[in-house]
Amino acid sequence: MTKRAGILVAVGATVAGLVTAAPSTASAPSTVSADAGTPAPRAAAPLTWTSCGTKSYPRLQCATVRAPLDHDNPSGMPVTLALSRIPHTAKTSQGPLLVNPGGPGGSGLSMAGFVASALPAKLAAQYDVIGFDPRGVGKSTPALNCLPKYFAPVRPDSVPDSYAAERTARNRAASFAAACGEKHGDLLPYMDTVSAAKDLDVIRRALGARQINYFGYSYGTYLGAVYAKLFPERVRRLVLDSVVDPDGVWYEDNLVQDHAFDARHKAFAAWVAKNDATYRLGKDPARVEAAWYGMRDAVKKHPAAGRVGPGELEDTFLPGGYYDGYWPRLAEAFAAYVNDKDQEALATAYDDFAAVDQAGENGYSVYTAVQCRDAGWPRSWSTWRNDTWQAHRKSPFMTWNNTWYNAPCATWPVEPLEPVQVGNDAIPPALIFQATDDAATPYEGGVTMSRRLEGSGLVVEQGGGNHGITLSGNGCLDAHLVRYLTDGSLPAGSGSGGEAVCDALPEPKAAPAAKAKANTRGSALHGLLGFRG
Repeated sequence: MTKRAGILVAVGATVAGLVTAAPSTASAPSTVSADAGTPAPRAAAPLTWTSCGTKSYPRLQCATVRAPLDHDNPSGMPVTLALSRIPHTAKTSQGPLLVNPGGPGGSGLSMAGFVASALPAKLAAQYDVIGFDPRGVGKSTPALNCLPKYFAPVRPDSVPDSYAAERTARNRAASFAAACGEKHGDLLPYMDTVSAAKDLDVIRRALGARQINYFGYSYGTYLGAVYAKLFPERVRRLVLDSVVDPDGVWYEDNLVQDHAFDARHKAFAAWVAKNDATYRLGKDPARVEAAWYGMRDAVKKHPAAGRVGPGELEDTFLPGGYYDGYWPRLAEAFAAYVNDKDQEALATAYDDFAAVDQAGENGYSVYTAVQCRDAGWPRSWSTWRNDTWQAHRKSPFMTWNNTWYNAPCATWPVEPLEPVQVGNDAIPPALIFQATDDAATPYEGGVTMSRRLEGSGLVVEQGGGNHGITLSGNGCLDAHLVRYLTDGSLPAGSGSGGEAVCDALPEPKAAPAAKAKANTRGSALHGLLGFRG
């Protein structure tokens, strides 16, 4: 799914530099797998774990492991995968729990600390919680950065008002694809979900584990499902939260997203209207939404503080579609600009939510590399144009923005693969979590995945619109997660076409400026989750 570059690698921010202090001697010499008949690495040497604790996660340890760039040629060029760990402390271990925040392109190094601290201590003590940067990401090497400053403000308006404007945007996207091919041509054929899933099995062998437990959010749900398809006998437990629709990879999934994000933007406008006493933007949601588009028109003519044009404005408000905890901060900036002509408030919100740093550039490069390689995209631009205008007429909030985000795939320099059919009846029952109003991974994806993974349990957050819903304060959801990770128990009534239902958490309360700004990053989890993914 899509990923907003400005926040997408926040997962790695709290442990910046931690892997450089944690070298590993693990390596993976090659042999031939007798059962599969194809080359495969031998069991890796034991990992060398070195302390790399942070203030938030003092027990965190780090290591690296080498994997083949091309898993069909294990003696060829390697990649190095950066790992993190919170080791188990219980006398009896349930084995490794690999965790992934999504993307593709999201760093997962600090997620080990987050998950270990968010689970009940007695349960967390039973697992080695393992975070990792997938190939090309963050502290793994080589890391991708196709075209630095690609998102530098002010970009052209995402909605083209002429053929010339559309051509300019097309050329810009094509330049990114060309730069990726020129700079990373040796890597791009191996930047795909199947290769990343095979990397997980290299990690499993390096950990000395017969099976793994896996817990993935967003794109991480697809990565986990692909791993389970390739290595069903290696899966012990599988938790998927906010699920990619495996039948829409990736062009169709993005079109569905356009409508879902527009619906969440309307929900944001309705919330602002309900809190008119605080934000003074009108009591009618339609009036609030009109004010937002009026603000968009204004920054098109005169970018706020010289750096927030319409594309940057969309980027700034997009995180509100992932997590309603950001709404008070976004509403405050919105109101300050409209009511008080405060351009700096809008620019500060852009800095908080959307400004792209080097980590964001890396994340977007991996995002495009994986999604463009994973599956076919239309090569005829008329298909992109017609589909985008059709969606835009109904859902204008981010449709064209999303199209340009993915447009490098129209001219990607590497031929696409066929998507993996993730249907699976050979793994233990999986546990799936899905909010009904999730914009990044709409509800239908969770239902589809639950049908594809035979015997799985589906837990629905009714009325929830956030992305990444476990370990975020909903006790009902977390109770199901804890039971499953404790002994594999599924919710009553699930596993045979049924589902369990939890009520969504209440919407946030309006907050004055100082408090809203203090809560910009929201919950710890939503600082970890990759946007857009």
